[in-house]
Amino acid sequence: MPVSSSHTKVLSLTYVALMAALMAVCAWITIPVGPVPFTMQTFAVFAALGLLGGKRGTLAVVVYLLLGLVGLPVFAGFSSGAAALLGPTGGFLVGFLASALVYWGVTAKWGKSLPGMALAMGLGLVVCYAFGTVWFLLVYTGGGSAATLLGALTLCVFPYILPDLGKIVLALVLTRRVGKYVRG
Repeated sequence: MPVSSSHTKVLSLTYVALMAALMAVCAWITIPVGPVPFTMQTFAVFAALGLLGGKRGTLAVVVYLLLGLVGLPVFAGFSSGAAALLGPTGGFLVGFLASALVYWGVTAKWGKSLPGMALAMGLGLVVCYAFGTVWFLLVYTGGGSAATLLGALTLCVFPYILPDLGKIVLALVLTRRVGKYVRG
């Protein structure tokens, strides 16, 4: 029996909603280690992108960010609202959207092979770090002369590189194992 177009759309929207919910749940898995907490959000973002592809994965990130913006406590520490997006770690949240766009672009160019997805996720992570670090420098430190790039990287990036690479590997494994069951 052929699948109707409306059924496919509903299924696609359901996947997007489930991935946005996964991002929220993963944001609540938090280990406070300074001004930037360790969370599983990065895993959820890359899992959404790997499983849903660039377009729907990016949509899932947008839905997640909009849920937090309107006041649902979906960000780390059960935070929400514009204050969370404009706070010291808001750049990482915005960076998730930039990561999704990078992933979408890279996989559109080189396909969804394992090396292509790994490259897209790695470049997306670098972009997320860039957004988060610049934002942190501007907001948390006020952009003062005492703020240094090395200091911000020491707080915001260096401790997270290995765990985030592990999350990418986990997202890739999940994508390969479960991706064949995600249609649409």
